[in-house]
Amino acid sequence: MSRNARINTLLLVLVAALAVLPLALGLGDHKEEPFAGADAEAETAITEIDPDYEPWFSPLYEPPSGEIESALFALQAAIGSGVLAYYFGLRRGRRQGEARTPARVRSETGRGSGGGADAGDDDSGAASTAADVSAGAGAEAEVEAEVEAEADADAGGSGEAASRRRD
Repeated sequence: MSRNARINTLLLVLVAALAVLPLALGLGDHKEEPFAGADAEAETAITEIDPDYEPWFSPLYEPPSGEIESALFALQAAIGSGVLAYYFGLRRGRRQGEARTPARVRSETGRGSGGGADAGDDDSGAASTAADVSAGAGAEAEVEAEVEAEADADAGGSGEAASRRRD
């Protein structure tokens, strides 16, 4: 079992324990509402300390029952998790798109991994890319130059090995 799988399994066991242990140990059996929310607990504590306490504000909307209140809270949590999931998915998609862009630029300019400028001399791919950038080929050529330079450094200078490693 890999390290990540062990960590994930441990986290799942801990979450299950947090959900089951309070029920199994009977925590809250002595209360009228065993698992009331923090707002209800705070209200109870305040009325015990000062029975004449007058709240400063009143709620804008008071749900007719506790079930509706719970449903609205669950809806709020679902919307929040949906927004977070969308955001993280969008970030991952952009990152994957940026990783694919240099390969797409190479194929559009005619420099593939099966021959041409990359298969020859160690500096030929970098030299032609530098010429493209200096000739004003634009942002796509700059991105390609950075990726090829990093790949050439990682692969020990071979343009063909670098393109195979990226793919």
